[in-house]
Amino acid sequence: MADDIINRVANSKLVTIDLEDFYPEGKRILFDIKDWLFEGFVLREKDFRQQVSEFDWSQYQDTYIALTCSTDAIIPGWAYMLLSINLEPYTNKVIVGDLEQLETSIYQDIINNLDISAYEGKPIIVKGCSNKPVPQNAYIMLSNKLKTVVKSIMYGEACSSVPLYKKK
Repeated sequence: MADDIINRVANSKLVTIDLEDFYPEGKRILFDIKDWLFEGFVLREKDFRQQVSEFDWSQYQDTYIALTCSTDAIIPGWAYMLLSINLEPYTNKVIVGDLEQLETSIYQDIINNLDISAYEGKPIIVKGCSNKPVPQNAYIMLSNKLKTVVKSIMYGEACSSVPLYKKK
C-alpha cells in the first residue's frame, strides 16, 4: 500500500506569471545619429534634414528603435522628434535612450494595458528566470500593479519561491 504521490503545486490555486510570455517579437535597434553629424559632433540643420529626407526608413518595418548619440554632441530635441516622425510609420516603438530603456518602455506599455482582474484574490508567483531580455523594471511595475488585487506575490518557481507580499 504505497501512498500516491500528489502534486500539491498543480492542485493549488497558485498562478504563475512569466513576463517572458509577454515579450513582443521584433528586432531591437540602437540607432546612433553620430554618423549624421558633421565630424561626429555638430548638427547642421540643413544637412541633417536632407539626410533624413533621403533615408530609406522602410528598412525599420516592425522594429523597436532606441535613438542615441554616442558622441558628446549636443543634440537639440527637434532632431530626435524629426527622426521619430519619420520612423513612426514603420516601427513599433521609438524612444531616446539605450536598449535597456527601450525594453523597459515596451514592458511599461504591456503592463499598463494588462488586465489583472483574473488574478484578483489569488496567490501569484512571478517567474524569475527568462531567456529573453526582460528588464528588472518590468518586475517592479508588475508587482506594483498586482499588489492592488492579489492575495500574495512570490518570486521564482513554485518549488522554491521567495515571498514578497501578502495581503493583510
